[in-house]
Amino acid sequence: MEINRNQYFMIGVVLLALGIQFRLVDSVTLTQEASQFLAKQFNSKKAEPSDVPTAFVAAAEDSNIVSAKKTIKPPQWLGWALISMGAVLVLHSLAMPKPG
Repeated sequence: MEINRNQYFMIGVVLLALGIQFRLVDSVTLTQEASQFLAKQFNSKKAEPSDVPTAFVAAAEDSNIVSAKKTIKPPQWLGWALISMGAVLVLHSLAMPKPG
């Protein structure tokens, strides 16, 4: 399946929106259930600290029960990277020929 102009444009707009969202949000506080789920997932795999993103390492430290809600702080570069990729895809879609 070939990706056409409209699909490039839509993917670009979604990435732009996600990038702006990541730039506006400083941190996300997970619910207690989500914190427990992350702790169970990362403890069952016995992942090395280098394999797990640093935002999730704190969630995986408690082995049995996570009593506190965990906070995830996305890195600043993630928002800029998503904005950049989205802008490139939108501009690329505008340079492509119209479908049909």
